[in-house]
Amino acid sequence: MKVAIVGASGAVGQEFLRVLEERNFPIDELLLFGSKRSAGTIYNFRGQDITVKLLEHNDDFKGVDIAFTSAGAGTSKEFAETITKYGAIMIDNSSAFRMDENVPLVVPEVNPEDALNRPRGIIANPNCTTILMVVALKAIEQLSHIKQVHVSTYQAASGAGAAAMDELYTQYKQVLAGETPTVEKFAYQLAFNLIPQIDVFTENGYTKEEMKMFNETRKIMHSDIRVSSTCVRVPALRAHSESIWVETERPVSVEEAREAFGKAAGLVVQDNPAGQNYPMPLFLSGQDPVYVGRIRKDLANDNGLTFWIVGDQIKKGAALNAVQIAEYLHQQKHR
Repeated sequence: MKVAIVGASGAVGQEFLRVLEERNFPIDELLLFGSKRSAGTIYNFRGQDITVKLLEHNDDFKGVDIAFTSAGAGTSKEFAETITKYGAIMIDNSSAFRMDENVPLVVPEVNPEDALNRPRGIIANPNCTTILMVVALKAIEQLSHIKQVHVSTYQAASGAGAAAMDELYTQYKQVLAGETPTVEKFAYQLAFNLIPQIDVFTENGYTKEEMKMFNETRKIMHSDIRVSSTCVRVPALRAHSESIWVETERPVSVEEAREAFGKAAGLVVQDNPAGQNYPMPLFLSGQDPVYVGRIRKDLANDNGLTFWIVGDQIKKGAALNAVQIAEYLHQQKHR
């Protein structure tokens, strides 16, 4: 198996290296690609030093089986043909192809079989908030069809990349030292603050991030589900949290929901309010699963249920999900 990572020096690219090593993904040869800025950088993978090559329109992807791309939508669009020309499967972490009808949008715990039908040779990794949410929604959907979802997200600095995480650290140090904080990666200072905007606003008053949750959830779940969201940047480092309300066709009890969550792939129930035990981003960074807690009936809707989830944005929200797609394809090929 010959594997490539495009955008190897970024936060997600670095997580790809860790996840591939952790999960012992079958790799005979690993190629790393990056921009002019990162070309020439050397990373160690399984005891071997690998130099990042400059991403160019050439034959470098000849013989590549899987290419994980995480270098932004512009790069993905520009290089898609170059990457897939010789048969490589491109698993793309950007927003470039998510709503393309010829590109499957896949979360392995929810719709793995969609990955088998890829006319363009591309599989899209969904937005991080959508990935975390649909892993939980799938468990409820199997009990009763979900008609609508209201969700507020609490998104960590990592969603804006490694430099944004560094900026959050820097801001805290600057504020505590009485200095004016550096603000470059976000519209406002994030330290000691919340910013109720992620991505740009659209004509309907929702941001692009919020509209991704609406559109992507429907595509992944093959459903008429409606999702209304408010996405908020919070000064956590790398795990996202979401407060979710669902309305199902029939009432679903807390006991039913807890049992379904407990049996679901990729979910861990952490729900003991009496013991103050519930998912928190501080303690769940670096973990693989999505954690769910605060499971309770919605007081405003007889068919409503509400719960809280936390998942690592760089891991399950990005690199791990893409690697799980590749694992599924490898399993199907060797059945």
